[in-house]
Amino acid sequence: MPRIIIHREKGPAEIKCGKESKFICQCGLSKNKPFCDGSHKKTLDEKEDKLYVYDKEQKRIEL
Repeated sequence: MPRIIIHREKGPAEIKCGKESKFICQCGLSKNKPFCDGSHKKTLDEKEDKLYVYDKEQKRIEL
């Protein structure tokens, strides 16, 4: 069953592992979950009062 999950963050969460940093996806678009692959850059120009969905090719659709 499909679900709509709302992701409000437009960037990753940084997790420190000793001296190393790991970045965890918060936008929901990464193809390397749970890690960030930079896909959040597509969300930077989204308006706060709009709802968007992304298809399988990560093409943005405004609802």
